[in-house]
Amino acid sequence: MDKFEEYKYYIDSICVYNIEEDDVMQALRALLAGARGEDTPRLYSTFFRKLSHHGSLTQYIADLVLTDDNAFTKAAAAGEADDIPRALYDGVISDLKKLEAIAKLTADEIIGASYGEEEKVLLTLPRWETGTAPAPLGDDWAGNFDALCRYHEDNGYGVFTTHCAFAWHGGDLVPITSTDPIELAELKNYERQRDMVLENTEAFLDGLPANNILLYGDRGTGKSSTVHAVLNAYKYRGLRMIEIKKTEIGSLTLIRERIANSPMKFIIFIDDLSFDTHDDSFGELKAALEGSLSGRQSNTLIYATSNRRHLIKENHADRENDVHRSDTMQEELSLSDRFGVTITFMNPDKAEFLDITEQIARDRGIDFDTDKLLREAENWARRRGGRSPRCAKQFIDYVESCIRKGKEW
Repeated sequence: MDKFEEYKYYIDSICVYNIEEDDVMQALRALLAGARGEDTPRLYSTFFRKLSHHGSLTQYIADLVLTDDNAFTKAAAAGEADDIPRALYDGVISDLKKLEAIAKLTADEIIGASYGEEEKVLLTLPRWETGTAPAPLGDDWAGNFDALCRYHEDNGYGVFTTHCAFAWHGGDLVPITSTDPIELAELKNYERQRDMVLENTEAFLDGLPANNILLYGDRGTGKSSTVHAVLNAYKYRGLRMIEIKKTEIGSLTLIRERIANSPMKFIIFIDDLSFDTHDDSFGELKAALEGSLSGRQSNTLIYATSNRRHLIKENHADRENDVHRSDTMQEELSLSDRFGVTITFMNPDKAEFLDITEQIARDRGIDFDTDKLLREAENWARRRGGRSPRCAKQFIDYVESCIRKGKEW
């Protein structure tokens, strides 16, 4: 059996990692099976074209290993790699040895094995890059098994290794490729509110009792930004976030079933939450928070934000109907109770607003006259109808832009 035939059988015999339907690996298998034949140039070109979208061969196969969803990676993500069956361990080690060998295949080996007209054509073709494997695989994939386990424990498995945030769309989890990069240090003041969110999130990640959270308050006070910053702070501890629209609340049970067997921790995030009086999704959210037959799962929490003090919008007729108004208030209380924790974000007063503005300017490294900065910040807020952290940030964005353009602000 020559090397090409051996590697073809390697691809066929991978038993833990899911590569059988991968386009690049199937193109490589076809090339190995057809090497030294008249179809070699065509098979080579097809493989090169598919691989060219992904970089080097070693990097590509290493990425397949690091992002696969299988019994081993899921156990490693849960910190249970030491408890996997011996047969599964042997399968992982065998797969890693084979995949590393395949990953080191060079274009010159294929070209050098050809002859005649096929070789002449192959010599005109570009060589693919072999490259090097990233950590934790390195130069000995099977030998770095323990480091691979730690990698999955820190970064998760499958699609959760490459993305930390998802949107629920079309009945499935869709990765969000560009998330808000905001960090906790960028959020000024409101320390008590953020500490409550952080304490609850850390308890959740540590497997301790934790609550669903409703962040309520004025627009622009940093409710959504706080949730985004929490994800950025804890994504390397296995935290993932699924954002859903209010119109998709009816899918909460389906979402939780989708991630029920995952060892990772998920925050389901609902932004700008409010309901009409006869909105069916109100009852769906109540059941999802607590009270449904399926119960709340230990790997999910719901964090929601709202600008409304009363989550249920009332019309004029509702206000005139004392019985209906009483029912509405009871509904609001029952929903609020099921969140467990309600955190209030209110607009800052003048002194707090100017303090936030000054802090942001210092963080940006802006050289400013304090009296002018604070005077113009107050004018900016007055023109925009109120003070808020968002208003302060927008003002500093304007100042920084003017300074970079050499304009007066």
